[in-house]
Amino acid sequence: MALVAAVLVVLAGAGGAGGAALNSGASGGGGAAPAESISVRKWDAKRAARGGDAERAMSHLGVAITKQAVKQELDCLENSFGRVRDFFAQTPCTSLDRLLLAVGDRAGNAAVVSVVWVTFPGRNQARQFDRLIDVDGSGDVKPLSGTVVGVADVPFTAQHYWSETQDTTITIAESERATGHVEPDLLDAMTEVAAQLPRP
Repeated sequence: MALVAAVLVVLAGAGGAGGAALNSGASGGGGAAPAESISVRKWDAKRAARGGDAERAMSHLGVAITKQAVKQELDCLENSFGRVRDFFAQTPCTSLDRLLLAVGDRAGNAAVVSVVWVTFPGRNQARQFDRLIDVDGSGDVKPLSGTVVGVADVPFTAQHYWSETQDTTITIAESERATGHVEPDLLDAMTEVAAQLPRP
């Protein structure tokens, strides 16, 4: 099957979050929201994400999207590794969509958020894949490289990971710090919120 791929890179203004720092525990005026408010802000962020508004979703968490890239293709086998790749060898996907968000603040703190949507022919295959992808060390679908949005290629460790299943599509989200200081609970929140985004 011929590979079909398209990449769209979008630049966004960094001022959308009012320059809030990517440090959920910051104190004093003008910093990001206190850590205890992250869980509250996350619900509004999820609502915006389910509506397809990534910028508004992230702004609820006090961060701004600076760049983003989307790639749509068909080859899940080529873009995976480990037992996940073995699964695709036996059970091909029907579509693969990948999104990478670069978020940052005016202080130079930055993070990257990966979202991957994998669709299968039926719900049974999707459920089987969901059980596999959630197992630590089972492999992964490769996130887009940071180079597609002009940032460093940050390795994704799955320490900040979330997955969602809807019908025959599995959504996999991961976040990592790129530069500066980013609180782990904020990375977790961004990951969980990003997993609510609809497939592009």
